[in-house]
Order: sequence, then C-alpha cells, then structure tokens
Amino acid sequence: MREEALAVSRTSYACGLVALSTDSPDEDTFIQNVAAEVAATQTGFALFFYSRSLFDSGRLAESLKRRLPALPHAGCTTAGEITPDGLHEGQAVALLFPSNGFAASGTLLQSISTSDIKTVSAQVDALRRSFTAGPDRKETNIFAICLIDGLSYSEESVTSAIHWELEDIPLVGGSAGDELKFEKTSLLWNGGVYTDSAVVVLFATDIPFHTFKTDNFIATENKLVVTASDPARRIVREFNATPAAEEYAGAVGLLPNDLTPLSFASHPTVVRVGGEYFCRSIQKSNPDGSLSFFCAIDDGIVLSIARAVDLVESTEAALNEVENVLGGTDVILGFDCVLRRLDAVNRQSVRDLSDVYKKKHVVGFGTYGEQYQSLHLNQTFTGIAFGHRRQAAE
Repeated sequence: MREEALAVSRTSYACGLVALSTDSPDEDTFIQNVAAEVAATQTGFALFFYSRSLFDSGRLAESLKRRLPALPHAGCTTAGEITPDGLHEGQAVALLFPSNGFAASGTLLQSISTSDIKTVSAQVDALRRSFTAGPDRKETNIFAICLIDGLSYSEESVTSAIHWELEDIPLVGGSAGDELKFEKTSLLWNGGVYTDSAVVVLFATDIPFHTFKTDNFIATENKLVVTASDPARRIVREFNATPAAEEYAGAVGLLPNDLTPLSFASHPTVVRVGGEYFCRSIQKSNPDGSLSFFCAIDDGIVLSIARAVDLVESTEAALNEVENVLGGTDVILGFDCVLRRLDAVNRQSVRDLSDVYKKKHVVGFGTYGEQYQSLHLNQTFTGIAFGHRRQAAE
C-alpha cells in the first residue's frame, strides 16, 4: 500500500517493513514524517539512505537526535537511491523495521583505514555473542547488514574480518557513495555522523529471508596483467608493462582520452578466485595514465576483460529465482553498484531496470562496492529478500 503526503511517500509491506521516501530538501520535515510512522508502527530500528545533494548529514543527524532520540538507526550517503518507485537520484529513503517481527543490535567500527584488524574482530565478536545469547535467538534466523565508507580503501579487510567473526550468519551490505564525486562519504549511527567507519547490524526475525548476489558479465580471453601498482591507493600504473589507461583502452577498442565512467561500466575487468569470476571495477582514469580501482589490486593479478550480458534480463531472472526460493517475495533490501546504473544509462535501459526493481519491491541504494559474505565486490547487486510471514500451525 502506497500513500503520499507532505512530499513524503509511504509504502508498507506485509512483513511489517515500511519505506518512506522524499525528494524534498528538508531534513526536519522528513524526520517528522518518520517520527509519526515510528510512533504508529512501533519501529525498533531504521535504515536511512540519502543523497548528499538533497540532505546535509549534520542536519539530518541533528533532526534524528531531536525527534527520535530513542530510535536505534544507521544510514549512509549514496550514489543513487532505490525507492519503491524504482531508481532515482537526489532522494532519500528510510526503511523502518517493526519491533514485532524484528530485533536488531549493531556496532560502529571507527578509523577502519588505520585500525588493527583485531580490534574490528573483537567488536564484531562481542556483538555476535551478546546478540545470540538470548534463549529465542537461533543463528538460522539471524542476518547481518554492513554499511561502510566507500572511500576508506579498507572494505576487503574489514568485510573479511566481519564475516569471520559472524561465523554462519549471512552478511550483505554496501559501500557508501557520494554521487561519483569521490570526495567524502558519510555514515549515520545513532545520531552521529562518521567517516572512515563501518556499521554492522544484526537482525533476528521470524520472517523468511534469503541473501543473494547477481551480476551480468562473462569473462573473455582478453587478459591484462598488473605489472606496476600502488595497492594502498588501489591504483594500477601498468598493465602488461604498458601505461594502464593506454593498455585498457586498446583492449576495449577506445582511445585513452575517451575513457569515462560509462566506459568502465560497459567494459568491466574481472578476476578469477576459486573457479568463480569477480569484478574489479575501475573508478577513474588519472592524468598520469594510471587507473584507480574500486577494489583491492596488486602486482601480478591477472584481470580479464568481461563481456556484459543483458542487465535487465539477468537481474529479473535472478530476482525470479530468489522469489522461487522463498515461495514469494514481499520486499528486497538491495545494494546496487553505481556502475550497473551507469551501464544501464549507457545502454538506454535504465528505465527498464528501474521497472524491474519497482515490480520486485526493491528498496536500497547505489553503492561504491557491495559486500556478500566475506567478499567486497563491484558491479554486483547484493541483497536480502524477505518473504511472507509464516502462518502458525493449526
């Protein structure tokens, strides 16, 4: 059921989740609407995904502290939003989890680019132990969500550490974005604004759920070997002993000066790990002929140029499969790489992709990277789908 009032749209789902979205640049009015919904539905936890061009993080956090001081919440800036109406830019969306059906607890990981990984592990271990200590907490009905600074250069190590301490609890998440400015991303956590940080939230629920990932590329025989790089900054200086931008451009049939984010979205590079290919997406071309990546990179890594298959068809097929697994999908919390959206724009299929997300009840945001179990990914859609509440046996 969808309603609109005061420039804020409301969508409720059978499992109890409620999504509120807006394109009005008024943080306090939006949170006022959220507060009214929280009071009416007894919300226990909230997620916020928002554009930096629409909302100021400080004002948003201040409004949350003033109007909802007792509501646990997390959120981040985006590289595009997925509202109940599909793909958008310059909007904000709140996803409210009702206390009836969901329990949540989280932790803030700070200074992740310089923090000892043992500190990350200890915090997550403590969170898991305390959350699973209750007599009604079975790990089979718990999932984890991670939001992380998309400019921290730390997603691989942090995601791996989180997953290791969660043991069998499934993990999905997304890296915060800033609309392809690559200047600053922000995270919200219980009334504060943070950078160089990550938030991990554990949820327990009696609603059926399923975590998944999907992508739309196939590796080709066209190989690029990293022969010079700056791993700490995720920069490749040379492929095959040739300036990186020059070699990559030649491999995809372009000139170095013609490389744009659309080029990288349409011609991704992939690496083979354990018999499966994972995307190592290029962020930008630099004036010195090097290439900056969204994922970890190092000398000796062999990348393959990938060929894209139909994005809309592959995404819809994946969401249909999720629906079959659950016996019906009510709503999907999705983390969608910004490069997938750029590729859809380049192929003039963004409206069709948006329609798929709308039809399949996807809510989420455009990311600078995606988390799935122990992996930090690119050019991938990760998510958690919620099914319909099980009926008690008669």
